[in-house]
Amino acid sequence: MGSVRTIGDLLREWRQRRRLSQLDLACEAEISTRHLSFLETGRSQPSREMVLHLAEQLEVPQRERNVLLVAAGYAPMFPERSLEDPVLDNVRRAIHIVLEAQKPYPAFAIDRHWNIAASNAALPQLYDGVSPELLKPPVNALRLGLSPDGLAPKIANLAEWRAHLLARLRRQIDLTGDPSLMELLQELLKYPGGVSKTPTMPVGAMQHAVVVPLQIRAGGQMLSFFSTTTIFGSPVDVTLSELALECFYPADEATADAVRAMTDSAPSAQEGPARRIAS
Repeated sequence: MGSVRTIGDLLREWRQRRRLSQLDLACEAEISTRHLSFLETGRSQPSREMVLHLAEQLEVPQRERNVLLVAAGYAPMFPERSLEDPVLDNVRRAIHIVLEAQKPYPAFAIDRHWNIAASNAALPQLYDGVSPELLKPPVNALRLGLSPDGLAPKIANLAEWRAHLLARLRRQIDLTGDPSLMELLQELLKYPGGVSKTPTMPVGAMQHAVVVPLQIRAGGQMLSFFSTTTIFGSPVDVTLSELALECFYPADEATADAVRAMTDSAPSAQEGPARRIAS
């Protein structure tokens, strides 16, 4: 049986993860360094309000704020519901509207572990040749994108796109300290990074780029997309605080034309991760 983490231990761990000294955090939280030291060593017990105040200053995610509250002897504050919960009916409708409005371009709702909670099932040609195992729910977007049995062989700028995704994952680990994400990172690092043998952008074009594109082969075409990430504003539910909507847009007119043509043609035999949230 592992030892029980005290509130002082957890506060110190989060402070160190944020690379703050006791003086730094005390100044930001507008409390004395002495008081903060007493809280971390267990000589003083924080109030519920102080736990939440320090968690806010440390940008602790809601899931972990519940852990801090419990460690301090208080009830969790932030509920965690399934997306199928009736309370989230309006949220599901909003997600459905966003995903459907993105057609004919792909869009996904991604949870905290990069599993696809919902998609608009657009552009199934992307998934031709992908291992069926990677398309069994829950579909992990990072495994699907970087595995040699997934989309990786189809990505022309794999090394660049891989570096972009891994940087996002490392940032998420820094913010959350989630051990499952750490395991996922170690798994992904074992996948070959690859260097494209096919020229992607014209020489000199990258210096004018404003986003990292995804350049991927589908339906006999080279497609180029950029993506946006949308999160819910001021969520008080753990599930919503960890959900992100990833929408892909054509990075050039050739991609827009090709996607329209593929959408009008017969559907591909291979289906993509087409799970939908019921509206």
